[in-house]
This record gives sequence, C-alpha cells and structure tokens, in this order.
Amino acid sequence: MARILFVLTGATHWTLADGSAHPTGFWAEEAVVPYRVFTEAGHEVVAATPGGVVPTVDRGSLAPEFNGGEEGAAAMEAELAGIAAFQHPVELADVSLDGYDAVFYPGGHGPMEDLSADAVSGALLNAALASGKPLGIVCHAPAALLATATGPGGASPFAGYRLTGFTNVEETQAGFADKARWLLQDRLVQLGADFQEGAPWAPHTVTDRNLHTGQNPASAGPLAAEILKALG
Repeated sequence: MARILFVLTGATHWTLADGSAHPTGFWAEEAVVPYRVFTEAGHEVVAATPGGVVPTVDRGSLAPEFNGGEEGAAAMEAELAGIAAFQHPVELADVSLDGYDAVFYPGGHGPMEDLSADAVSGALLNAALASGKPLGIVCHAPAALLATATGPGGASPFAGYRLTGFTNVEETQAGFADKARWLLQDRLVQLGADFQEGAPWAPHTVTDRNLHTGQNPASAGPLAAEILKALG
C-alpha cells in the first residue's frame, strides 16, 4: 500500500485583473476521481493545505453541466462529502516528503491564487521532483510550479520538463482569459517548461521522468491511472 499526499488549495477566491474576487477553490472532479482511483487500488490518501485549512470546493464544479446531468452532480457532491481526508487536512508546512510515496496536486482556479506564490509548496515540489517519486499535477494546479524558482537567477528545476496544464484556449472558452491577471500556459512557458497542448477539454496527459501532468478536468482520471502505473 502506498501513501499519497494530496496538496489542495486553501483559497476561497481568485483575484481577477479588475481586483474583484471570483469564488473558487479546488475542482471537484480533479480531487474526487483521483482519490477514488487511488483508494480503490488500496492506497492511502492524506490531504494537506496551506495553514491546514479545510479546502473549499468550487461550487461550479458541482454543477450538472460538468457532471453529466443532475444525477451525476448529486453523486459527485455525495462522494466528495464522504471523503474524510479532505475535511481533516494536515498543515502543509508540517509535511515531510519522507512519509509519502507520491504527491498529487488537484486543480481548480484556487492554486492560481495561493499555491502559485507559496514557498512551502514550491519547496515540496522541488523535493518531490528530485526524489524520483511520482508527482502528479492537473489542470490549474501547475500554477504551483511558479513558486519553485530557486537561486539568484530565479531558475526552476522544472524548466525544460515536458508538461501540460489548462491552456489559453480553454481559459478563453471558459470565459476567464480576458479577466485574468495572467494565464497559466503563458507563465509555464516563461518558467522554461516545454508546454504540450492537447485538444481543448479532451483528456491529455504528459509524462516526463517522474513528473506526470494533466491538461484539464477530463485528464484527472487518466492522470491518476498513470500515477498508479508509476507506483508499480
């Protein structure tokens, strides 16, 4: 049995370019589906957040249109409510990577607000990358990579890695590209990542060494399956 650390955003909003606060948090599918994949395979999941706050779900991610209808939305909400690990997260600053076999970052717009500038998370990501342990990051969660720059030159260990994340096209189609302070794809390219863009909204995962990334919510399940394979 492996022990897998989920690092979830502690944010409840995303600050837009005009200074307004858009309510958000983590995206339900990107946390619930991987949790299900891992636990059904017999693994343990521990959740961590900045400050140890109980993570907030983006209510939009529980809407029928994102869950195949009313029945699917109700099922997603019920499954989420039954995940005790998400209701009792540990403090991210207290986490020791030695205690885990893999690390997984669910997305949602929340990471754009807090994890993108969280030095504790950035240090954990750098350590996870260096450890060789499977590291999974999906959708908007690669925003956390922006906090991984180290040294006087501000270089990130993730520079040069092939990866994916929520694309500019998808952000435009979601209606936020012209409201955002910055776009994830642009910042990852500026970081030096080799960004791999798939078709909008279709499952798309990229693996480079021990880094496994998924483009969008539909990629969360396939990404979790990749992590399972990496765990052996």
